[in-house]
Amino acid sequence: MRAVLIVLFVLLALPARIEAAPKVMPSPPERIAALIVPPMTLGEPLSEDGVYELLNSGGALAGYVFETGPLAPLPGFSGAPINMLVVLDLNGRFLDVKLLDHNEPIFVSGLGQAPFHAFFEQYPGLSIADPMVVGNAYGAGGAGSDLIYLDGVTKATASVRIAHETLLAAALKVARERMQGIASGPPAAPDPDHDETLSWDDLVAQGLAAHRRVSNAEVDALFKGTIWADDDPEAKAEPEAPFLDLWLIDIGPPSVARAALDASTLAELQDFQQISPDDEPLLVIDTGRHGLVSPDFVRNTAPDRLTAEQGGLPVALRDADLLVGLSDQVPEALHDGTAMILRTDRRLGFNPVQDWLLNVQIVRQHGMFQPETGSQHIQIAARSDPRFFKTIEPPQTLPPWREALLNRESDLILLAGGLAALLPLLLLRQSWLAGLRSFTPVRLAILAVVVGFVGWWGQGQLSIVTPLATARALIDGGSLNFLLYDPFSLVIWGAAILGFFLWGRGLFCGWLCPFGALQEFAHHIGRALRLPRIEPRAVWDARLKLVKFAALAGLVATMLISPGHLDKAVEIEPFKTAITVFFIRDWYYVAYAGFWLVLGMFVFKGFCRYLCPLGALMAIGGALRGRDWIPRRAECGTPCQLCRVRCNYAAIRKSGEIDYAECFQCLDCVTIHDDARQCVPLVLSRRRALRIPEAAE
Repeated sequence: MRAVLIVLFVLLALPARIEAAPKVMPSPPERIAALIVPPMTLGEPLSEDGVYELLNSGGALAGYVFETGPLAPLPGFSGAPINMLVVLDLNGRFLDVKLLDHNEPIFVSGLGQAPFHAFFEQYPGLSIADPMVVGNAYGAGGAGSDLIYLDGVTKATASVRIAHETLLAAALKVARERMQGIASGPPAAPDPDHDETLSWDDLVAQGLAAHRRVSNAEVDALFKGTIWADDDPEAKAEPEAPFLDLWLIDIGPPSVARAALDASTLAELQDFQQISPDDEPLLVIDTGRHGLVSPDFVRNTAPDRLTAEQGGLPVALRDADLLVGLSDQVPEALHDGTAMILRTDRRLGFNPVQDWLLNVQIVRQHGMFQPETGSQHIQIAARSDPRFFKTIEPPQTLPPWREALLNRESDLILLAGGLAALLPLLLLRQSWLAGLRSFTPVRLAILAVVVGFVGWWGQGQLSIVTPLATARALIDGGSLNFLLYDPFSLVIWGAAILGFFLWGRGLFCGWLCPFGALQEFAHHIGRALRLPRIEPRAVWDARLKLVKFAALAGLVATMLISPGHLDKAVEIEPFKTAITVFFIRDWYYVAYAGFWLVLGMFVFKGFCRYLCPLGALMAIGGALRGRDWIPRRAECGTPCQLCRVRCNYAAIRKSGEIDYAECFQCLDCVTIHDDARQCVPLVLSRRRALRIPEAAE
């Protein structure tokens, strides 16, 4: 048996050496096109990773469509990525998110698909620039916070966190490649608390009022060699006169606005800023011939002769529809020019404290009938002084593992406290514990906590799914970060792994497994009801104990050969039904879990002993442990067989040796070993001690 366990351990270690599996491939375009909601349609593919254009009803680019699997293949708890369809508009706002493919065990055959699909209905309307987290506000973090909290799914928080991180990773990748102007967070905004007295001369001297003068001759030079070269007689007549004499001032900061505007305009601007706090107002004045806009311009629309850009991407400008009156400090010549206040939305990526360009279009026409129109552009560079602005740092979302820790903080403290008490007790004071007169009630109380707190409340039922998913991630060369999404179970895994090398399967299977504890309670109920106990003969018990190793080998083979069927194969464990979803499942799953619990009233912990694949994995620790931790005497086995007869797990051989691969650390044999009234060698020794004085008399 020891050799068999070592071979199985080597088999489980092999996946890490297998060549990485291919990446997730995009779905056929027909599948994606069928999921786009009209009047939008699927456009041309933009990359091999399955990124497509999103077209509006007029055939113009309206956004992007992509799958998360090929872009961000983060492994879920099944080891396979969660694949979603995401539709983004050009501003990085989610238009639609749909779940396509996944193998998350809790949803596949536990809670059902509906809660998972419903989770993604929270994304439309949100932006990739919004700080989003899954779960409720922790501590005082929700007071006045800009964080957007997405409702998780009870009993499946770890899975939806993985889905959320996958979604954001893919969306941000597309945004970086296709939408470079999308702000990763709020840009600088005017600081209302900054106040200083400025004059018009200060604005000019400090570069707060950008100025560009272009003469008629310079404009002629722009059109030189074109058919429009001679279509401006006025420019020819006065070559040095200004065609464009443009001033550009960011009047978002109150100090700057006071130096440039009169009192009535300043009051209107302040009202405008209260209504539109995310808009940056820009004052433009032209005293030349250009005049800023065409005669056909309509107020409160985008200026037809003025455009802006920042970082190589366009910045949307719009007339603020404010009548402009200039301050008395402004030179008289500017009062006679054309002035207007434009606005641009900082939320769409415009940052006033970074360099940006205002483009002025110059238009000429050639010919009398059906004239040909030609244009040139003049640019003026601008940048506001950071001292008037405050950089609004976006709320910092914690790493997923920190979020998970904070959300389970109280549970983790209680769990850590319980383990800190139990582990030293089993390691250093096991004989004292086993010798308590109330040992059985104490053990059952601990098991009740394991079922109620660790299992049903804490969702800490360990499963063979996790080691198989870990092996799958190693095969695919993926990350193991998914383990951090469930810190409660991770702590139990830590304890189980420690116990693996100290005791074999005993710690987890005997003390920390909620379903194992349920079976033990079923055993005690069976005894209380005086039901007959069925115990297979020794030869059949030995054969049946090999079944769990076959089950483990079968699951490993499924994981390697056909991972898509693994989520169904792991249903050999009734843990999800009995513990994770508390028997709220389809009837056949409930019947299967109920069968093992009812059987436990007749056959002591039949599932644990004969079929549990996780128990088979833990049993390997019995072969690899570094010590024999159950005390034995020379008389154990010959002539005494009491411990072997009393062992409910049939884990003691006729020789008296402990079969640590099958020992559940129930400590019943330790109780007998240390009890002078039960241990046969101690009883005989005591009798001999009593006879010696009698013989001496």
